[in-house]
Amino acid sequence: MAHPTGPAACAAAVFLFLPFTAVAEETRAPFIPRVEVVGVAPVYGLGIERDLLPYPVQVATDKTMRKAGGENLAEFMAHHLGGVNVNEVSGSPFQNDITFRGFRASPVLGSSQGISVYLDGVRVNEPFGDVVNWDMVPEAAIGELILVTGANPLYGLNTLGGALAFRTKSGLTDPGGEAEFSLTSHGRRRADLAYGRQGAGGWHSFVGATLFDDEGWRDHSAGRLGNVLLKVGRAMGGTDWSATLLGGRSRVLGNGLLPDALYQADRRAVYTYPDTTRNRLLQGSFNFTRHIDPNSELSVVAYVRNSRRDTVNGDVSDDVEERAAEHPGVLNTTSTRQDGRGLNLAFSTRRGSVRLDAGANVDRSEVHYAQFEQAAFITEGREVIADPLESREPSSSVVGTSQAGGVYLAASLPVAPGTQLTASARYGRTRVANTLSNERGPQPAESFVYSRLNPSLGLTHVLSPRATLFANIAQGNRVPTVIELGCADPDNPCRLPVGLQSDPYLKQVVARTMEAGARGRFQDEDASGSYSLSLHRTVNRDDILFLSSPSRQGYFANFERTRHQGLDALLSRQSGRLGIRIAYSYLQAVYDADGELFTGARHVQVRRGTQMAGLPHHSAKLSLDWNLRPEWTIGADLHAVSSLVTQGNEDGLTADVEEGEAAQRADWRVHGYLLLGLRASYRPADKWELFARVSNVFDRRYESYGAVAPDLFPNGRLRAPQEEEGEAGHARFVAPGAPRTIVAGLRYRF
Repeated sequence: MAHPTGPAACAAAVFLFLPFTAVAEETRAPFIPRVEVVGVAPVYGLGIERDLLPYPVQVATDKTMRKAGGENLAEFMAHHLGGVNVNEVSGSPFQNDITFRGFRASPVLGSSQGISVYLDGVRVNEPFGDVVNWDMVPEAAIGELILVTGANPLYGLNTLGGALAFRTKSGLTDPGGEAEFSLTSHGRRRADLAYGRQGAGGWHSFVGATLFDDEGWRDHSAGRLGNVLLKVGRAMGGTDWSATLLGGRSRVLGNGLLPDALYQADRRAVYTYPDTTRNRLLQGSFNFTRHIDPNSELSVVAYVRNSRRDTVNGDVSDDVEERAAEHPGVLNTTSTRQDGRGLNLAFSTRRGSVRLDAGANVDRSEVHYAQFEQAAFITEGREVIADPLESREPSSSVVGTSQAGGVYLAASLPVAPGTQLTASARYGRTRVANTLSNERGPQPAESFVYSRLNPSLGLTHVLSPRATLFANIAQGNRVPTVIELGCADPDNPCRLPVGLQSDPYLKQVVARTMEAGARGRFQDEDASGSYSLSLHRTVNRDDILFLSSPSRQGYFANFERTRHQGLDALLSRQSGRLGIRIAYSYLQAVYDADGELFTGARHVQVRRGTQMAGLPHHSAKLSLDWNLRPEWTIGADLHAVSSLVTQGNEDGLTADVEEGEAAQRADWRVHGYLLLGLRASYRPADKWELFARVSNVFDRRYESYGAVAPDLFPNGRLRAPQEEEGEAGHARFVAPGAPRTIVAGLRYRF
């Protein structure tokens, strides 16, 4: 049960701080308001003053990200954005499981996704499972990211806990070039190139590319990737257009969780391997903006997108207990092909003090997915090698289509001196159709239609130039994906996560968010800064979870209710050469009804108030930057996370209770941790910069996730059923955190 003193103490501290930021004007230097304009939807339009939005928005530019000193995008968000954490479930830096307020944007197929992600107005959540392939995000081309909180209907499907919108650079916004090269102590090499050019007649062009090669700090975890973004356009008169081509290819290895015994012996070890994911992406988009008059703008975004994903995963066979001597292993391979295309329209206008936004979208996707199995041997080093005499057998496949359309309308207007009202609504309709095949052959074609009207209403009230109150209530939804619809029959359960079966109907998830808080800026002769405090509560109805069946398998089904609530507090301050940023988050993510889950190893009985796995109650981040001299900057980052509930141990048990047996209880929580990072930057000349970063300075051993599973390799050796009676015992598996890592790099601007 969570202790209420955590958020209460933080709220008290921040509100005690408010009077000092809103003191009488005669005791301060004149305050000059800073106006920051952000978008209100994936297609930005005219934008709106950030202070008028009735919910928090976090913004980071490429300059902010460069200060982090060589971190990739996922690491930057985890270390510097409030409410964001990472579960290193896969072990690859480009396959991290990102959480915000307990909602996920994950590359893991079968994860319950709850954050929508956009790149220049194009949705990059893949249609099969809503997964996000972080390795295909063009980091060298990112100019700005916006993190929006809550179930915001303007960001469309899957916006349950928030939305991430990335905007790429162009020759207009970022002329000139930048090249960056870095090396790490674990054999990681990375190169980023960005170059923008402005030409005559309004023509402009841009190229951004990233190359990454990693030997991996864990055994058998080498990976590589490359992506490039090309953009060309023209701005002339009241018309701007640009055409963008994005291509990428990767081969990343994520070696997953380790049982405690093996982890304590060697945190660099892997349980079984290979575990390889290959991604390919080709995306083309066209952005058109017409400035109708100084206060009206029409924007159009059209795109086509093709992605490929192939995985190879070496596992212990399901029937290892019966035939361990013959083929104890199995090589699981999957192939996913996805094609998407769509059109987004956005119109925004200002008429006096009234701001109006309207838009529409149409998206269509096609998915081809297949899974295969091949009998295999397991070596003493736990490598799974396919038997060349055994054929690769198909286990399941699906061919499906998804068609989604929606319209939205939003208005912002003053209703009293200092008080702004914002209201919006979005209506969406989605049709999902698929044809499944499994061991029983092709199943009847199926089609499901979902529709929803999602409203939002919010207020902001300016107390003083340094303090604004805000409150908002909003609703969003997520429709079931093919992976969930394909495993939704309790009479035909499947393996987690992708054994597909003929399926019954699943309800769509509906999330309702209530949020309220205060924010503001302060400025005097010696310092300036900003603060934000927000209390939030999101309730999901008909959440889609993996539940238990009478067998040792499971199926996806609607869970009556889950709840995410908590507090986020942010404070930044710049005083002379010293800058400080503090972020604290309290989160209570619980099941809000009784039920039974299936975790892949256990049937877990949950009660109302049971905490969800993998999500900390408390997380805090502290960043310090000190400009010693104009050419020298040093910094430090502290990242603290409280303990996590282990998946499969939510009820405090380590195994299912059989009739006549005593319950096996244990506290298998993953312990919290505190990590220190140091960074430095030296600019010997205007165009040159040397930077270095040390992560996990004290080389602390920590874990970012835990799960209960049978340990089939006691003492690192495959368990022999003929030597031991009964089934393999359950153990806690953990996701090892990275050891001390040193990064050194060179940046050149031209």
